[in-house]
Amino acid sequence: MGGQRDEELPESGLRLPPNPVLPVTPGETITVLVHFHRAEIGRMTGWRDRIDLTSNWAITVVAGMLSVSLSTPAAHHGVLLFAMVLVMLLLSIEARRYRFFDVYRTRVRRLERHYYAQVFAPRPDVDADWGERMAADLREPRFLISRRTAMSRRLRRNYFWMFLVLLAAWVLKISSSWLLQDSVLVDPARPVPDLVQNLALGPVPGWLVLAGVGTFYGWVVYATFRPSAKLGELAHGDVHV
Repeated sequence: MGGQRDEELPESGLRLPPNPVLPVTPGETITVLVHFHRAEIGRMTGWRDRIDLTSNWAITVVAGMLSVSLSTPAAHHGVLLFAMVLVMLLLSIEARRYRFFDVYRTRVRRLERHYYAQVFAPRPDVDADWGERMAADLREPRFLISRRTAMSRRLRRNYFWMFLVLLAAWVLKISSSWLLQDSVLVDPARPVPDLVQNLALGPVPGWLVLAGVGTFYGWVVYATFRPSAKLGELAHGDVHV
């Protein structure tokens, strides 16, 4: 067999070890499938653990910043704005990790759906080209979802609620005089100008801070609830990360 032929280096005369032998019997093929399935589950689990770790960091950041900001009037409301930036950074990192996770999860689910499901209950409508798609993915691995889609999925799962908690705490902070040191008392007759004045962040005027926060949360709402088709494994069942 060609796969078993030793290759000789032209200059040194040394022989390279033969290429791994391909399975030739059904039993050998099943053994390869079992080990491949186990290996891909290990990869998928590793990336899933990384996703959970990033989410835990984000929750810790939110809890820590809330306790610092709301515990004393000396804490500036910019602490909560900084928390929003940190959580956004963690969301970006988690979206990247989720794209890797999606690659390995798709391999596992494709093997389970087209092979193992056929073992337990054969159906005539099985996709005949799933093996070719699996081979193409192994030869040239590519991300299956965009960064935009990954961020939307992570927002819907976890991060939208974290941003909502931070926004509620920020509104409470800027609207409560007892939570802001050296703040301008908000006149009930004209609350908006006094409130905007309290939003100033160093040389940045309050109206610009308010516009920035409003624009950011407009994007968060859009990215979370924008209509999107169920792509990839989301089109098969409801148990997904």
